[in-house]
Amino acid sequence: MTKNQRGNSASRRGFLRGAGAAAGLAAPGGIVLAAGNPENQPPNLPEWGRHLGPGVIEEPYGARSRHETAVRRYVPWLTPDRVSSVSFTPLAEMHGIITPSGLHFERHHGGVPDVDPVDWRLMIHGMVERPLVFTLEDLKRMPSVSRIHFLECPANGGMEWRGAQMSGVQFTHGMLACSEWTGVPLKHLLAQCGIRDGASWLLAEGGDASHLARSIPIAKALDDAIVAFGQNGEAVRPQQGYPVRLVVPGWEGNVWVKWLRRIEVGDRPWFTRWETRGYTDLMANGTARQFTFVNEVNSVITQPCPEKPLSGRPGFVEISGLAWSGAGRVTRVDVSVDGGDTWRTAALEGPALPKAVTRFRIPWEWREGQRAYLQSRAMDETGRVQPNIAELRRVRGVESIYHKNSIHTWLVEPDGGVVNVQIDA
Repeated sequence: MTKNQRGNSASRRGFLRGAGAAAGLAAPGGIVLAAGNPENQPPNLPEWGRHLGPGVIEEPYGARSRHETAVRRYVPWLTPDRVSSVSFTPLAEMHGIITPSGLHFERHHGGVPDVDPVDWRLMIHGMVERPLVFTLEDLKRMPSVSRIHFLECPANGGMEWRGAQMSGVQFTHGMLACSEWTGVPLKHLLAQCGIRDGASWLLAEGGDASHLARSIPIAKALDDAIVAFGQNGEAVRPQQGYPVRLVVPGWEGNVWVKWLRRIEVGDRPWFTRWETRGYTDLMANGTARQFTFVNEVNSVITQPCPEKPLSGRPGFVEISGLAWSGAGRVTRVDVSVDGGDTWRTAALEGPALPKAVTRFRIPWEWREGQRAYLQSRAMDETGRVQPNIAELRRVRGVESIYHKNSIHTWLVEPDGGVVNVQIDA
């Protein structure tokens, strides 16, 4: 056994000891570290094993355990009301890469419409040979695809351009989710309509009260866009655009038009209020970038984080988080515990899918009383590298809202508490 092998074995033994203590086993000295009812803990037979439980279809639509409490949350001061507002995914409670549909963040501009799928129609018109109207059943009869992709609002993290502000990963990065989307490739619908020569853009319009509409290059529509009716194995949820939404992999969530009702084909962008007044990137010199569609390479540590501190748990811990890129696959994530002075490469939990969230993990030994600055830095298959906040500000200034993808820092305090900070280097 080499020196490194001995070190790895010792680390694993340390982890198992820590895990056993956390599970409520007696630590040296007979101290029980976990709370709970001792009558339900080994070697006793727990109360729930002494009687029959509910039978099948007591709940025709399955529900999670009543002991699980993770929910979407919102920031009351962020918007005047909830009709045009956002909720945040509880990223610290997520396992793997798929976000449960019921915890997927929301972004609405006119509330959630109650769309009757029988009456729903998708109209495609404009610079096409054959304007067509499709029903939901029409779409479901066509060849479909199922693909896993992340969805991110371009304002994710946008409240922190000037400095650290939010108290947890749910609010710093929670406008992010990853689902399996099922539907018809948009290119098949456009082929049925016949795109006329000279057409280069399309306008996608939603069916809610805001009638949000975004211009999208036809090249993207013909590449990998999906007209989706399914999410994570069931119908798309109302908050996510039921019965049909547009999926535009890797691109900012605002172009993933929900409650999709109309696609118009044209030869130039429409410059709607959603791509002029909003969803543009204000620069330091007062100009604004427009049509910055791609969500840049990004990452965040979800454990430890403010919601998952290390208080009272010295020893081996696993640093874990999420990385994503709208340009393709994440190929590497480095992790630092000293604010970027040194880095170690984390393990990526496969498969690392294109334009999907990738989970990374790396072991770390934390000693009580130790102060640490945790960071993650992602890279993708195009060579893009996540910048630090100083690099981003040199180009973008501090007046923007959208497309903030800088390296994020959690400060682990000597007592194990975790707070949000920024390092300007």
